[in-house]
Formats: sequence, C-alpha cells, structure tokens
Amino acid sequence: MSAPTVLELGKNRRMIDLDFRDTEGLVAAYLLPQEGGWTLVETGPTTCREFLLRGLAAAGVEPGEVRRVFVTHIHLDHAGGVGALVDKLPGATFYAHELGVPHLVDPTRLIASARRAWGVAADPLWGPIVPVAPDRIVALRGGESFPVTGGEFRIIAAPGHARHHLAFFDSGTRAVFTGDGAGVRLEGSWRARPAIPPPDLDLDQLYSSVEEMRRLDPAIVLYSHFGPAPGGPKDLAEYRGIVQEWRDVALEAARESPDAEFVAARLRAHEEARLASSGSAAGANGHSDLVSGYSLAALGLLRYFEVHGEIGRRGA
Repeated sequence: MSAPTVLELGKNRRMIDLDFRDTEGLVAAYLLPQEGGWTLVETGPTTCREFLLRGLAAAGVEPGEVRRVFVTHIHLDHAGGVGALVDKLPGATFYAHELGVPHLVDPTRLIASARRAWGVAADPLWGPIVPVAPDRIVALRGGESFPVTGGEFRIIAAPGHARHHLAFFDSGTRAVFTGDGAGVRLEGSWRARPAIPPPDLDLDQLYSSVEEMRRLDPAIVLYSHFGPAPGGPKDLAEYRGIVQEWRDVALEAARESPDAEFVAARLRAHEEARLASSGSAAGANGHSDLVSGYSLAALGLLRYFEVHGEIGRRGA
C-alpha cells in the first residue's frame, strides 16, 4: 500500500487521496481547520477507511481532532464509510442531507441497492455499510453555515445528480466542493465527464445546481473525483453544455434502441470523437470508468427519458 498523498490547498486546507480501488486520483477527501480541531469533507467507502485514517496522520491530524464530517451525498463512494468511521472519530458529528440521513441510520436499502448493482463484487468494493447512531448525525437542507478558520463553511442544496446532493462553499478560500454535482474531472482527462446515474437524475435541477455554484463566484473548484479543477470556474461554466451533448446523443440512441449498452456505446463513441476533434493535449483518462462509467450514465438517462415521457417505458 502506497503512502497517503496529502495536497496543501492554501490557508491550511488539505486534500487526501483515498486510494479507492488501490488507484490514485479517484476519490478525494478534504480537511479544513476550525476552532478546536478539523472539518472533514467526504469519507469515501469503508474500504478506504484505513487509508483515510493514514491520510489524517500524514496531514498531522489526530482522529480525535476531527469535529465535523460532511458528505455531499450518500452514494457509497462518498459516504459508504460514514458508519465505520463513527468509532474511529469519537469527537465528530456527521452531517448529510435530510433525505439521506435515514438511509445512513438504517442502511438496509443502501446494502440491497449495492448488491443489486454490483452482485458479489459489492462487499470487496465498498466494504461493510455500518449503521450510524442517530445521535451522531445531523440532517441538513441547504442554507446552513458553520465557522471554519478564516471564514464560513456554507451548505448549498445541489440536487440533480441525486435528490440528496449538497455542495459546500468555503468562504475563506472561495472554494466550492462540488461532490458529483458538476461531474467527474480526473487528472489527465480533457474535460469533465457527466455524472448522471439513476435512479433520481433530474437534468433541470442539475443545471440549476451548477448555476448556483457558479453564482458563488468561486476561485477554486474542488471535485470529489478528483481534486482542484484544472480550469477552475471555467470547468463549471462548460459542464451544462457537456451534459446537454450527452443527453442529445443518448436520446437519439434510445429512440433507436432503448438498450443501456447500446446507448452507452453511442456515448463512448461520441466522447472519443469529440476528444479526437478537440485538439486537446489532454487525453481520455481510462480511470474515469471506475467512478462514472458510460453504462451508468446510459441507465440514468434512460430512466430520465422514461420519467419525462421522451421514450416509452421499457418492457411495457
């Protein structure tokens, strides 16, 4: 196991690479100083717990110094490890969207969904999904703020990717934490990739949430997948157009054949063609499939098209 990578972001803010799937540059957690300790953003899944704890140590942070833990949403690559960290971070209060908190307290549906989607690979991929004691977790709606050193940590309701998605804004560095609300932007990739999974993808809400992040006028854009945006706010400005491209390609394909793998293949071909014609020095980062694959996007868009009456119900 490699040593944890800790990146200094300025004003004593730090990023920890969680080494998800034994791969660097996939899932990030962030640390912000606060009075009497530290605020942590994102936990990753339980399989990243030990690497997160090692990352805290590498950053000079004792587990008992973590006072608050925020997750952008309850998808397992962002919050699957919350329950398994409760005992490891004894002084921390955990925070999530009010629609997600019940599923962290009783993760029965999260576990069933993971096993439905991943089959026998679910347990080695995500690890145990442990219940969170209700007195250790606080529900958020958006609009709340918390003091951090040199500024405020603001909670932004950011649905679209999921109903229970939040973004965060650190006024001390003017950094916005996008979760999956502005897609996936791995190092070496030429542009952001849409993160548009089932079951409750809503494109109108997604566009509104990205615009809300832009209205914050951030100086730094911090992805959970992964790290500071190479283009900064410009990456936010471009994201809506990228999602609309994928929507149009997927809808044309779905009307030809509403099969997820057929639609996924069209999305892949589109993105490869766009990259080839872009003249970009960056390439396609193959690791993007590990956190936001074409098949997942196809399933999300197909369900969205069905719900909005743009294609007929499959199997009807």
